[in-house]
Amino acid sequence: MPVTGSSFTSAESAYFKSLEELDMWASAPRNALDCVLKYQPRPSTSDTRGKLLVCHDYKGGYTESPSSIGYTFNFWSAANIYVYFSHHRVTIPPPGWITAAHRQGVKMLGTLIFEGNDENDCLRLLVGQLPKSKTGPARQSTEFRSLPLSPHYARVLAELAYQRGFDGYLLNFECPLRGGIEQTRAVAAWITLLVDEMKAKIGPHAEVVWYDSVVITGQLAWQDRLNAFNLPFFLSSTSFFTNYTWAPSNTTKTAEYFRSVDTTAAHLAPKTLRDIYMGIDVFGRGSHGGGGFGAYKALEHIALAGLSTAFFGQGWTWESTQDAPGFTWESWFADDRRLWAGPRIGERIAVPDAPPNRPGEPPCTHGPFGPVTAFFAHSAPPDPRVVPMHTTFCPGVGRAWWVDGVRVFQRDGWTDVEKQTSVGDLVWPVVKLAWEGGADDVNMALPSATAEVTLSEAWNGGSCLRVGLSAAGEAGDDAAFRCVWLPVQSVTITPRKSYEATAVYKIAQEDANLDLDIALSAKLLSSSDAVDVVPQSVSSAPLAGGWMKLCVHFELPTPSVELSAKAALGLVVSIVAEDPSQPLALALLLGQLNVYPAPVPAAPVHAPMLLWADFAAASAATPLDGTLTWEVAATFAPLAPLTLRGAEDAASAWPVAPSAERWFPRFLYFNVYAGVSLAPEEAVWIGTSGYEERAHAFAVRRANLPPALIGARSVVFFVQGVTDHGEVLRWDQCVNVVVNVNVL
Repeated sequence: MPVTGSSFTSAESAYFKSLEELDMWASAPRNALDCVLKYQPRPSTSDTRGKLLVCHDYKGGYTESPSSIGYTFNFWSAANIYVYFSHHRVTIPPPGWITAAHRQGVKMLGTLIFEGNDENDCLRLLVGQLPKSKTGPARQSTEFRSLPLSPHYARVLAELAYQRGFDGYLLNFECPLRGGIEQTRAVAAWITLLVDEMKAKIGPHAEVVWYDSVVITGQLAWQDRLNAFNLPFFLSSTSFFTNYTWAPSNTTKTAEYFRSVDTTAAHLAPKTLRDIYMGIDVFGRGSHGGGGFGAYKALEHIALAGLSTAFFGQGWTWESTQDAPGFTWESWFADDRRLWAGPRIGERIAVPDAPPNRPGEPPCTHGPFGPVTAFFAHSAPPDPRVVPMHTTFCPGVGRAWWVDGVRVFQRDGWTDVEKQTSVGDLVWPVVKLAWEGGADDVNMALPSATAEVTLSEAWNGGSCLRVGLSAAGEAGDDAAFRCVWLPVQSVTITPRKSYEATAVYKIAQEDANLDLDIALSAKLLSSSDAVDVVPQSVSSAPLAGGWMKLCVHFELPTPSVELSAKAALGLVVSIVAEDPSQPLALALLLGQLNVYPAPVPAAPVHAPMLLWADFAAASAATPLDGTLTWEVAATFAPLAPLTLRGAEDAASAWPVAPSAERWFPRFLYFNVYAGVSLAPEEAVWIGTSGYEERAHAFAVRRANLPPALIGARSVVFFVQGVTDHGEVLRWDQCVNVVVNVNVL
């Protein structure tokens, strides 16, 4: 997605309302989804601040609509875990959300929840699936036996996570356990089974988070902290998520209690303070500080205690303003940015009056408003050698769609989180401009800089980033030349490995008084020495519509760090003013940025292509309703004449593809077009892949096709790939399929 029309179906169940429904799903064999990007961890860091878990309780979940503009999350660089939450028994994160999180190195969790009168299903979780035949023990036991514990649902839930591509579960037991300690002991033991199954199926990064609700007696009694009444559940899980109504002193009490617990026993998974997430309800329901723009007060207490944070209901910025006069996506985007990244110059934050502290609690004082991201480490996405970095500065929504700078589709709005990319974590929402080379002897003031997401133009996708530079006129000979460094996106790089980066930009606002030279560059961020990453080759090329493409080949030549380093990709903007006394004003559109491993020099030269396309009609009565599928391939450049000197020649007859690197082409998504002739230029764009939960498939709906195609005797569908290097394939690398229609 996005796609033309308004007829949509999903290939898989979005969630399960009961364990019985989960068993029905498990009874049918199926393959793992191939459309979800696999999780790859970010590099480890020495930052000891608490971690951030974001819990997405947005209007009950599953509200994303391909035909309207909606809420998306855009601050992945601050988050470590994202929970997709709903009140269904088993919440499965949508594939697009999983890919968006994994693209940024964030774990995505589903939810297992029991509420109210769900006690029977909660008991079924422990004893497992019931047989359909009459069964019983071979002989009655005379010894005491506890509640039997089956691994069945631990296995099924782990298989579900594996097949759908997510990384774990939030366990929310909000119903009383009438079996008392016998049942709660079994629940704690079952959690360890789930952890083991998840780690075996998903990998060591799997997460099982326990929410503070039921205590060891089986009562539903939120503790608002870690203590002896919920400790066994924490020790069995990978981490702990407290309730939201804690008093400020509970952060200190939690930290002190944790230090008193021996978590080093051989049979326990290691735990740290950072595995305890203190809950904050952004809607303010009992949370210290009153939630919203007052949530920073709770964050201050959590940070002081060295704990992590679970931020619940962050969609508050949308839900609390959606009915206000003048509400637009742009107004929400600005509100969300203020909560997470802070106000810009001239903006003011209205911090709500916080409810008074509880009786017996001493008063606490707080400083001025602090944005959420200020309390957490900033993390770069995974190394582009593992997950190529691609961004079109898309927040996951739009009002149109562009392919190589050409608008091919427009509507009131669309939402597709799978198409979401970084908005440029070093340039938005605050531009960190600097003099190129870090010069401290420049006698001029740095230009002012702004960055805004715009949905009105793009290179590929639905948006781009508009960066504005302005400055007052300057006197003096030195004022005619200014050279600034504009960092755009953080990346993780490995020393002595080669990378290529490309950027697509255009001048949006020209100044006749200025001559510009713009280059793409990379600089190290994680070193106090500010060592530049060494560029090995630089090039630029004009594209259609006034866009330009920059390319740089670079590497970190010395192992200044053991495993990885944090670098910045950005633009070096050189400005020559004919009359420096005139004010400076210019604007750039950043359309796309990509970073990926540089080709291995000795490897065979290959090109991506689509091999074939096929169409399967849903029925003979509806020949234009069906599924379009295709296959990808690689083709090699012509081989030079063989020069073997005989059977003992030690040189390979041709360059060998690298086995240690993933060289075969990978694709972000596919554009799909339809027409009545075999000329792709005459076809109409009808959508992108992604919604059918298959990597190489597209659901064709007659109702979604342009009216001119409905009565045609045959329709030609074209499939066009977009690689994970951000390259849109030429038509001679793409495929078509002809669908004949019987017209009565």
